[in-house]
Amino acid sequence: MDFADYTAETRRMRLRPYELGDLQSFHDLHGRPVVARYLPWEPRDRDCSERALTRHRNLTVDKDGDGVTLAAIDKETGRLVGEFVLFLRSVEHRRGELGYVLHPDFWGRGLAVEGSVHLLGIAFDVLGLRRVIARIDARNSGSARVLAKIGMRHEAHLVQNELFKGEWSDEDDFAILRSEWEARPGRPDLE
Repeated sequence: MDFADYTAETRRMRLRPYELGDLQSFHDLHGRPVVARYLPWEPRDRDCSERALTRHRNLTVDKDGDGVTLAAIDKETGRLVGEFVLFLRSVEHRRGELGYVLHPDFWGRGLAVEGSVHLLGIAFDVLGLRRVIARIDARNSGSARVLAKIGMRHEAHLVQNELFKGEWSDEDDFAILRSEWEARPGRPDLE
């Protein structure tokens, strides 16, 4: 499926593919050490941000490893809130992985929940996935709360799972099945 022309709205955000004109806002987000703390890359300089933004413009989800990254724009201010990502991990097993990155100015407002719920809707209702996971650094308690709020269950705590930015870190794995998504009270349907 091609998401190049995808646009949607949540209650407080517009979701759309990144545009080349987003580079300054993208770099402001990805260049911050506090944002990169639990991400698999260091804060990006402008050149790295430009290369990453170009990669994020690939929006076809057809084969294992493909993904879609949607920029989230605050409806009130027009500012970049962050991004929401959905990877197709296995076509055969209909499995995906959810991720998100938010600007610190927007932390604690429920926007990660709002955008993630929308991406779960894409995963299950549009792409027909059976299972979606999320993997986080175990120290990232804010993301753990987000994942619990969207109905994902904590499935595993992997002790010193990988060498992450020079230190052994623990990983927490969360998941939700299509059947759990469909049974979730008050879940929004995509139009």
